[in-house]
Amino acid sequence: MEKSEHNNLNATRRKFIKSTGAAAVGGTLALNFISPKDASAQINADTLKVGLVGCGGRGTGAANQALKADKNVILTAMADIFPDRLNSSMENLKKAHGPRVQVDPDHQFIGFEAYKQLIASDVDVVLLATPPGFRPQQLEESVAAGKHVFCEKPMAVDVPGIRKVMEAIKKAKAQNTSLMSGFCWRYHLPKRETFARIQDGALGDIHTIYNTYNTGTLWSKERQADWSEAEYQLRNWLYYNWLSGDHITEQAVHSLDMMVWALGDEMPVSCVGTGGRQVRTDPKFGHVYDHFAIAYDFDGGKRGFHFSRQQFNCANSYAVEMAGTQGKGTVDCIRNIHEINAEEKWRYRGEQNDMYQTEHDELFAAIRNSETISDAFMAHSNMLAIMGRMAAYTGQVITWEDAMNSQEKLGPENYSWTLNHPVSEVPKPGITEFS
Repeated sequence: MEKSEHNNLNATRRKFIKSTGAAAVGGTLALNFISPKDASAQINADTLKVGLVGCGGRGTGAANQALKADKNVILTAMADIFPDRLNSSMENLKKAHGPRVQVDPDHQFIGFEAYKQLIASDVDVVLLATPPGFRPQQLEESVAAGKHVFCEKPMAVDVPGIRKVMEAIKKAKAQNTSLMSGFCWRYHLPKRETFARIQDGALGDIHTIYNTYNTGTLWSKERQADWSEAEYQLRNWLYYNWLSGDHITEQAVHSLDMMVWALGDEMPVSCVGTGGRQVRTDPKFGHVYDHFAIAYDFDGGKRGFHFSRQQFNCANSYAVEMAGTQGKGTVDCIRNIHEINAEEKWRYRGEQNDMYQTEHDELFAAIRNSETISDAFMAHSNMLAIMGRMAAYTGQVITWEDAMNSQEKLGPENYSWTLNHPVSEVPKPGITEFS
């Protein structure tokens, strides 16, 4: 195909995608999996091109779900700072989807600026799945380029990043491009019905919520002789708060999101808490904590209590327990229990779904129907975790207003392979200052 023909096809395709009201391909829950042997993979006017930024396990999963969500989606660009991760991801996706993975060598972008090159390509949808320290800038630029975006959680690790996310949400809304978050439980059918009932008053006025995210320890990669300090930290990004935001932000934020979901996305007035590292004390674990305990105060005397840890051989819990004036409710993510114990007892016994797949099914259906998905709640849910981390690190009461005005930026201004970002001391409550 000549370059001029290619450009004309892209222009036609973009116009069609923007203006068409074609019916969604399949229902919300349909996987629409197209195996390599029967995938046509022909680019035409209504083909949606997808680009993946961040080719680790979660990014590869998101790309797989995007390709399952719509029979006329192809993956045309990939970006990562590490070529081995990009190559491994592409190999796995090709095995699953064959010719629908059309990532030419000139659309395999490597390095810290790789995401810019991907955004500048002719993709329609960008999947953001890098370590979250990079995400605010990537989200900001993806939205500015007019792309539809799936943005994995958390969206930011500090408040300056949150402010970028909030601006991106506003811009995406104004230009009618979809912005979907990785808060996957919002797309889980049992939880949707449970929290809808609670918001409709099934528990009366909620006064107390206890939520947990207690798991075992996670992976770490041994330092290699040829790795720079930058590469070592990036390969082990979970353990550096400038990359992960600490585990309350990177992982336990799901439970905090469900806490405020039950309250109709009401944000707290203040919080106080504690945390530290008792088990993960080896230097290979960077400077993050291995446990948090935070109390959130809301208007009207409502209180939310959060407990999270990443410690081996301990009792696990991943749940939200709610108490109101008319009864109690439980959402247990491990046992898949969703129940309300009030005057009228209820337990979810309906359809189950893969919430990761549903996210992408609904995103691509919205694009097809010229509708817009805006997960505007994501910035505030993310902020809950950052606020709780601030309280635990400093030992101080942190108000919502103080937190939102924070100027603390955890990461460096510029990124490069010669970066020697210092590993700060493990935060010490009463000594570490709020900023």
